[in-house]
Amino acid sequence: MTTIDRRELADFLRRSRERVRPQDAGLPAGPRRRTPGLRREEVAQLAGMSADYYIRLEQARGPQPSPQMLAALARALRLDTDGRDHLHLLAGHRPPAGPTAGDHVSPGLLHLLDQLDTTPAQVLSDLGDVLAQNAMARALLGGVCTVSEHGRNVVWRWFADRGARTAYPAEEHAYYSRLHVADLRAAVGRRSGDPASTRLVDRLRAASEEFAELWARHEVAVRRHSRMRVVHPVIGPVDLDCQVLLAPEGEQRLVLHTPPPGTDAGERLALLRVVGTEQFTTL
Repeated sequence: MTTIDRRELADFLRRSRERVRPQDAGLPAGPRRRTPGLRREEVAQLAGMSADYYIRLEQARGPQPSPQMLAALARALRLDTDGRDHLHLLAGHRPPAGPTAGDHVSPGLLHLLDQLDTTPAQVLSDLGDVLAQNAMARALLGGVCTVSEHGRNVVWRWFADRGARTAYPAEEHAYYSRLHVADLRAAVGRRSGDPASTRLVDRLRAASEEFAELWARHEVAVRRHSRMRVVHPVIGPVDLDCQVLLAPEGEQRLVLHTPPPGTDAGERLALLRVVGTEQFTTL
């Protein structure tokens, strides 16, 4: 929970109230309205709170409202998801978890993947499920989008299938392990322990002592950018920058594998593009 911003909260409540037409809230418009939108007393009535309490909120002098009270205000003011989340943040609370994007990848994102014909790119869920890859990613990292639920998960494969690590230098394994676990911690926290994340963590803790030990450290770090080295059976070792572009909801991310400046990684990727897909075990 963060600090309430009373001034901004008061302004947002007032502006939102003025945008709601009485008839949209099931109230009579009436011939003698002198204010746009709803009256303060009407918002309080719709939200199930006292008028005095709501008035104090709009005057930036009220107490910090509870998440339950904010949910009622969001319904009364007919806020959409973005407005509801903004209301919670202004009041010093974490926004409620919304529905997850699941396995569906938008057509626009799939089209973008196909256009990146010189750059390996993948779409991953926040839990590490590989949802889509372009041809270059399949050639570099192997195709893992059509296997079982946990088999396509990069964290599961890293800890449960030690053969997946052979493509990466042994001296970097500990770094990748911490990277995976810290990023998964952040995702599980955002999801508030939903069934999918709970099931994945339980399986990982049972399958890997290393994962269980790292999980117990409670390190949290969203993966946004990192450097990785892949030892490919055809083009040899190649250093890559991993740029992670997050969707607004944070449940899916586009991962781009680009050559670092001043290296021969670009030439190696160009060779890979010519050679095509090879059988290759990856994380």
